[in-house]
Amino acid sequence: MSEALLAVRDLRVEFVTEGGPLRAVDGVSFDLSPGEVLAIVGESGSGKSVTAQTILGLTRSPNARIEGTASLRGEELLAASEAELRKVRGDRIAMVFQDPLTSLNPVRRVGDQIVEAIRAHRERIGRGEARGLTVEMLDSVGIPQPERRIDDYPHELSGGMRQRAMIAMALALDPEVLIADEPTTALDVTIQAQILDLLRRLNRERDLATVLISHDLGVVAEIADRVLVMYAGRVVEEGALDEIFYDPQHPYTWGLLGSLTRLDRERPERLPQIRGAPPSLLDLPAGCAFRPRCPHAFGRCTELPALETRGGETAGHRDRCWLTPGEKRESRAVGGRIALEEAR
Repeated sequence: MSEALLAVRDLRVEFVTEGGPLRAVDGVSFDLSPGEVLAIVGESGSGKSVTAQTILGLTRSPNARIEGTASLRGEELLAASEAELRKVRGDRIAMVFQDPLTSLNPVRRVGDQIVEAIRAHRERIGRGEARGLTVEMLDSVGIPQPERRIDDYPHELSGGMRQRAMIAMALALDPEVLIADEPTTALDVTIQAQILDLLRRLNRERDLATVLISHDLGVVAEIADRVLVMYAGRVVEEGALDEIFYDPQHPYTWGLLGSLTRLDRERPERLPQIRGAPPSLLDLPAGCAFRPRCPHAFGRCTELPALETRGGETAGHRDRCWLTPGEKRESRAVGGRIALEEAR
């Protein structure tokens, strides 16, 4: 793998709230190389989006406490000023947000918004040239008749077309890193597949370093090279895509995989599920945060395990679970598939 383009080390984000300090992200580290797709997965509230937004300085506020480092080609981002970050956002690191309808200004034409983004970073480009670039970008992301659709308002586009327009805006300045935060949420399955195909093609053609944020492992399987599994603000497992899907080491990952439907298996009467709900980040349990929901918890789980190689075959496959490799292989097999057994 080539040298890391984006390097995040021991990122911690805490918000001061009326209920006390809330640690949204706790010690997240990862590297991202050109042409690589890194997926960050987990339930809502696990810290996925806060991690990505903090890299771009979008979580800065008087009540936020941010620690760690995030460097882009050696340039530190967490310590950068707002003026310095404005030069990075959109130009070197672009982000596609979860809901394009709320990301686009409803009273401005889609093309005008993309033109504005281009000219904000390329002042020497005139409006006419920027409009021509916008038409090219809309065409490259698969929007039909881009010369006409450039003058549409957001509400005149379908959900899939709006998401394509957001991707066009994100890539208009040829960024080095693309962050896609739940880019297929609220889209039907057919459109999801089209958006994923688009992201995969653009990643390959432009040698983009891509961070894909999702709660859907089915989406992740289509596009990712490596996966970070997050729970309650911490990374509980990380590894290559095949390692996570075929040799998962953490019970939480087993639960996520077990909740997926399988077309190559007989449909079960009921899919396995993870009992309970994620813990409040204001009052995390001692030790492993997944312990209250884990049917395999035992005494040592009241201590927090480090993120390290325990049962995987490669050094890059790490997890936070005290179970031995043999216990993991035996415990994750439920009804002939990888899943989390019913809570005792």
